[in-house]
Amino acid sequence: MRAVVWITESTWETCVDEAAASLPEDAEVTLLHVAPSDVELIASHRHGPLGRHHPPAPPLEAIADEAAHALLEEAAARLGRPAQALARRGRVEHEVVATAADADLLILARDGERRPGPKSLGPRARFVVDHAACRVLLVWP
Repeated sequence: MRAVVWITESTWETCVDEAAASLPEDAEVTLLHVAPSDVELIASHRHGPLGRHHPPAPPLEAIADEAAHALLEEAAARLGRPAQALARRGRVEHEVVATAADADLLILARDGERRPGPKSLGPRARFVVDHAACRVLLVWP
């Protein structure tokens, strides 16, 4: 069995705990974090008043990579078994669906409002649930 666990900053603990409890010991587990590329695009177009440029900011890509790798390391330690850590960048929902394309199971958490109903899924999670080509385990954070 191949499983992908979608790691996000706000719900990763729940997803990892569910993977540890639900997956068989021989499952191939991939911990996936996707950094949105649109933030870096916006940040790269910084201009001050009358077209003056601000001093260069630290590269957001490097900061995002460091944060993603730290989060994936924490998730791997919490999982307590071998797992592949995968950090990707792009349109988050598309990257998740593409990574889970050849998996048997995708584990993700609800990311919307904390009450039952259609708004309990945010737009990215809704897209993933609607388009994943494998079974989806959706957990409450």
